[in-house]
This record gives sequence, structure tokens and C-alpha cells, in this order.
Amino acid sequence: MFVARSIAADHKDLIHDVSYDFHGRRMATCSSDQSVKVWDKGENGEWHCTASWKTHSGSVWRVTWAHPEFGQVLASCSFDRTAAVWEEIVGESNDKQRGLSHWIKRTTLVDSRTSVTDVKFAPKHMGLMLTTCSADGVVRIYEAPDVMNLSQWSLQHEISCKLSCSCISWNPSSSRAHPPMFAVGSDDNNVAYGGKVQIYEYNENTRKYAKAETLMTVNDAVHDIAFAPNLGRSFHVLAVATKDVRIFKLVPMRKESTSTGTTKFEVAIVAQFDNHNSQVWRVSWNITSTLLASSGDDGCVRLWKANYMDNWKCTGILKGDGSPLTGSSGQPTAMSTVVGSSVQTSQNALNGMSAGRTGKRAPFAPPLRQLTSPKISQHAAHY
Repeated sequence: MFVARSIAADHKDLIHDVSYDFHGRRMATCSSDQSVKVWDKGENGEWHCTASWKTHSGSVWRVTWAHPEFGQVLASCSFDRTAAVWEEIVGESNDKQRGLSHWIKRTTLVDSRTSVTDVKFAPKHMGLMLTTCSADGVVRIYEAPDVMNLSQWSLQHEISCKLSCSCISWNPSSSRAHPPMFAVGSDDNNVAYGGKVQIYEYNENTRKYAKAETLMTVNDAVHDIAFAPNLGRSFHVLAVATKDVRIFKLVPMRKESTSTGTTKFEVAIVAQFDNHNSQVWRVSWNITSTLLASSGDDGCVRLWKANYMDNWKCTGILKGDGSPLTGSSGQPTAMSTVVGSSVQTSQNALNGMSAGRTGKRAPFAPPLRQLTSPKISQHAAHY
């Protein structure tokens, strides 16, 4: 049973991203109104806005939480070509705001010359590191050498992906067998050839990130990408949101003892679904990587699950207005379980057309609609 509850977010423009903290008790939203809002969940299950402030001088595309080990820390990125790091501070006893929290900007990262389209913290075992990707095709990795001083960030790596970047995802595996690795997606419509998803891996010898794999079967604009939590697996699972939902399996090939290069992967598409029948904007895994959620321009969030044979199926459809969908089982009428493709879950038009984030007008605007819960989004507007 699914109950839809809308939240009066009071943003003055389109909401592009919604992000939960580690415990799922706090939520951040960002919008083309240039603001970020923080929401706390009350004992009664209701969400209350506890902070709202202007963060950038352009549309704010993404907002993300750091691991709570590093405090209450947010990062945001914007069309204004910057990313910013924010920290929540509780008022001192002699302060008139005693006991009240407020968010202060710790740093602004200004290296990008174009719209910063995504921002993600690295897995916590790597320390406090922040990654951005931009419309100029560059991924930048920053590190805070002193976690007690978030105003100091050093640019550690600049990686040129040759294609306009739209989204990024870190592989969360903390296994020593897996070097640090991230995937980056592109929504570059000017490039017709394949390879809109690239995998980069850290090389201990060169101390640099190098391209390990390109998913050549992904030819259409990629709006979101998400590595599944690893939980000790020897292989990796990656969901991709494009014109459909796809799930890829990346199996590391055994390295030769003399090899010093990047890992080679055996890439297989394990599922591909076009049930949204529209652009897919967000994909998101549950913590055990057994369930994938996707959202699309059809106004629905769809849940995907694999059985013991590793066949993926749709196990639920959530419609933003709470109305029931076709069939008593909630299953789509025509279920395509194509074995071999990449599953991406996108949270409806949370992003607006991703082309809007690069400063280029999208070819069409999705119809106006309100999504469930905090997923309230629309075609990207920008300043």
C-alpha cells in the first residue's frame, strides 16, 4: 500500500533535486529559485522546513549530504558555474540564536568555467572528498585535508571526459580489492556516437584516475547514474537513467601479475525497461541494493527487483497524485523483462531536461505536474 503525501515546499521555481541524509530523517531540496531548503522529519512523520536560504546566483541543480561522521554538511552546485559547501552551526550560549541552528557557507569552488551539473561526496572511507562534474566535460575531485576546517579544500584531480557531463556516481565499495572508482554520464546531444557513460578508476602507481571502461551501448542522453551498494560482491552493478532504465553488471577481469594498468571489466546489460515510455530522470538504490527506484516523465516512480535467477521485474508503481494504476497488482500491462540492459531509476523530472543544466534549451518541456512527497520537479529553468 502506498500513500502519496505532497509537501508544500514553497520554492518559487522548479525543484531540481531532493536528497536525504544518511539516516533518512533530514532532507534537502534545491530549485531554480536559487535556494536550498532543509527539512526535518518530526515524530509524527511530518516534514518541517527548518532552514531556507539563497545559495547561488543561478539555478541550483543538485544538493547532497556528507556522511554524518563529518558533521551536518551539504554541498550544492549551480548554473552559476560554482559548487558550494555548507555547514550547520548551533548557536553559542551567548548568542541571541542560542540553541538554534543555522547554515553557513564554508567554501565556494570556482574552477569550472561552465554550469556545474552534479556534485557528490566520495565514500566516507576515502576521507572528506567532494566531486563535481560540469558541462565543460571536466570532473574535479577536491579534498578537505582537515575535516575540522571546511573552508580549506584542495583540488586533487581534474579529469577531462571529452563529453559534456550531466551526472556522477561513486562506487561505494570499501574493499581493498576495488580501487576507488566512479562513473560519469553525459547528456551531450551534439555527439551521435556511443559511450555516454564512462568509468574511471584510481591507479596507485600513477596516483591518477584513468578511464577503465566506456559503456558503448548507451547512445542517448544520460540524466542520472547510480552504483548499487556493494555489500561484499566481487562485481559492480550500475543503474543508468536515459530514455529508459538500464542495469549493468561490471565484472573485473583478473589482472596479470605484471600489469600496472587499469582494471578491465566484462560488461553485461542485465535489465532494460522502457515502461516509463518517456525520459527517465532519476535512479536510486535501497541500502541493500535489492530494490531500484526510477522516476520519469510519465509522472511515476517505478520499483524494480531481481529474483533469485537475476531476472528483474517491476514490483510497484507509485503515481505522484496517489491515484491507482492499471491492474490490481500494480503491474504494468506490458512488462518487458529484457535480459541485457542497464537499469536507471530517475526521480521524475526532478532535473528538468538535463539540457537545461548545460545552458542549452531542451527540445520540449514536460507537462506541468506535481510529484509525490518532496519530488516536485519540472523542466529546468535557468538564469
